[in-house]
Amino acid sequence: MPRGYAVTRQLVKDEARLRLAVPKGARLVLLDERGKELSTRQFAALLGTDTAFAIGGADGFSAQTREAGDMMVRLSSLTLAHALAQVVLLEQLYRAATLLTGHPYHRD
Repeated sequence: MPRGYAVTRQLVKDEARLRLAVPKGARLVLLDERGKELSTRQFAALLGTDTAFAIGGADGFSAQTREAGDMMVRLSSLTLAHALAQVVLLEQLYRAATLLTGHPYHRD
């Protein structure tokens, strides 16, 4: 089986699983190296509504998934292993939550 076919097939599977996993009405933020870079405060603002984050696979997201997403964000301009991307996302969620609850921010 040619590699291109296998990649396309995997992207279609990923898209189907993502569609089932994202709650109805949630904002879908795709985490991808081609996404927009946000400050911590901008990232925190994403949490004002129900938000679902999805980390792109080794081949990113399909064009259909990118269209279905509400926003693409990049955690780093470096390529991150998926486990490391999860840790970075969790740290940013923690940092955003502390900002939203009024905890003093060390950059102010």
